[in-house]
Amino acid sequence: MSHRFVAGEELDEALAAAKVCNDEGMFVSLDYLGENVSSTADAQHARDAYLEVFEKIAAQQINANVSCKLTALGLDLSTEFCEGLVLSIVERAAAFENFLRVDMEGSLYTQRTIDLVKRARAQNPAIGTVIQAYLYRSEKDVQDLLSYGCRIRLCKGAYKESPEVAFERKADVDANYVRLMRMLLPSGFYHGIATHDPKMIGATIRCAAEKKITKEDFEFQMLYGVRTDLQKRLVRDGYRVRVYIPYGRDWFPYFMRRLAERPANLGFFLKNFLR
Repeated sequence: MSHRFVAGEELDEALAAAKVCNDEGMFVSLDYLGENVSSTADAQHARDAYLEVFEKIAAQQINANVSCKLTALGLDLSTEFCEGLVLSIVERAAAFENFLRVDMEGSLYTQRTIDLVKRARAQNPAIGTVIQAYLYRSEKDVQDLLSYGCRIRLCKGAYKESPEVAFERKADVDANYVRLMRMLLPSGFYHGIATHDPKMIGATIRCAAEKKITKEDFEFQMLYGVRTDLQKRLVRDGYRVRVYIPYGRDWFPYFMRRLAERPANLGFFLKNFLR
């Protein structure tokens, strides 16, 4: 079941999956799995893996960028140490005219992630991050990041959060998602609208038409193995689509943790597996 949503344990498997996506007209974001490392050596190993990904992408001429999690790069150990590793990865991305996307994790990491990304971007623009629509704070965070010219991936959010920090009702999350999307599209920066929800996709298409935003000015983003029919339909309609492809030997804790953190995740994966 996991192989449906995780490309494999090795980089070459992820690159092969990326090539298939490219052949079908889609871009890719590769994610080397891992988070909450317990030693600087593990964090440096993750850094080296990300550096290799950029080299292989360039060597094989794959249309892909890279996503990372800060806890895989030692954020729990030291913010300064983690930032140094991130800057080295961003420098490698820029050297290949590529881009690093810093994933957003649970709300306990939100402010530290935003602060680190803003500092890194002040030195090198080849970095962006993610905003989760189910957090109350996200509108303020979008305004803050846009003032820095930061490229944003907008998603709904997959971690289990308390009602003190996040909307509980799907209708409220959806409404906030649309509100944030309508802030991003006309901002003049290139953003990723990450959703598998046809209603959110429809709202995005209508907003783009209303504000005369072209199909080249933004992209839809979806998970590997999820709604491939919808991915291909959007490509046929002329929209840009980027597929998020995770890989690595940490696939089991990643996959099980995603399922355990939020009951809705289990239903989401099961429905797409059976589809």
